[in-house]
Amino acid sequence: MVILGIDPGLAHTGWGVVETRGSACRARAYGCVTTTAGEPIDVRLGRICRTLAEVIEKYGPTELAIESIYFGENTKSAIATAQARGAAIVACSTAGLSVGEYTPMQIKQAVVGTGAADKHQVAYMVRSILALDHDPRPDHAADALAAAVCHANVTRTKNLGQARRVLT
Repeated sequence: MVILGIDPGLAHTGWGVVETRGSACRARAYGCVTTTAGEPIDVRLGRICRTLAEVIEKYGPTELAIESIYFGENTKSAIATAQARGAAIVACSTAGLSVGEYTPMQIKQAVVGTGAADKHQVAYMVRSILALDHDPRPDHAADALAAAVCHANVTRTKNLGQARRVLT
């Protein structure tokens, strides 16, 4: 299974492609789409959508793991993130990817073992799980890879549960 993980953000949308075979996971590629505040919103969202469409075409994922939005006190930031997330989902939907959505806490729990993990812990565990020789940079790419690893774990667990029900 090839999974595209996305950490959405208007200024920085991290992406990471993970391939699984059985219980093994490996990173195929990762990066970050960067836009600047001085650009019109349509240009920024268009760049996110186009870049992710190129990533999908190049690496051929069939599944999407995307971080859901945390609505804290900064509503303006949450709206910008929601717009970027929408552009990312459009690119993935157009390519026919199935979607898995995970909260930041679920992703941290799946990768680090605690939902209260910080960015350094997430990057370290992503590096370890994917057998990388360095922490993925920027942090947004590490978070996207973490989302993909989370989806791989959830999917594997779900498939094991279904197989057990068939056997009993």
